[in-house]
Amino acid sequence: MPRIYLETLINADINIVFDLARNIDLHQKSTARTNEKAIAGRTSGLIEENETVTWRARHLGVYQQLTTKITSMKKPEQFTDEMLKGAFKSMHHQHIFRKKEDKTMMIDIFDFESPLGIIGSCFNAVFLTGYLKKFLLERNELIKTTAEAGNSKVNN
Repeated sequence: MPRIYLETLINADINIVFDLARNIDLHQKSTARTNEKAIAGRTSGLIEENETVTWRARHLGVYQQLTTKITSMKKPEQFTDEMLKGAFKSMHHQHIFRKKEDKTMMIDIFDFESPLGIIGSCFNAVFLTGYLKKFLLERNELIKTTAEAGNSKVNN
């Protein structure tokens, strides 16, 4: 199963970074190029433990839907979302936050598995892992710039 591991050091309070990372509106801003929209479940604001969100986005030229659920949360140290329904065979995303002096280390551990056996594995290696890493890096950059600008709220 492929794993993407990212660390992003952010010059902001852990509580601000934690809330921005689970903010549906900020996520939609970070994914504007794929026209990602929350269409069911929690569709705005801060997602909480046991809540779901269904996303509709255009990836690889095709509109797709993905429903995830926040399966664990310990404020402001971590939360985990897992796919309930979507194109992946499985998807599990841990969001971890650690104080590092007066900054916050945001850690993403993103595990996923494509369907279609060996064909899916080849697709992961050749394309999908890099595509998803870029997707997460773009999201993390917006979280970082928003937090470091002193913005704890997201304006639509």
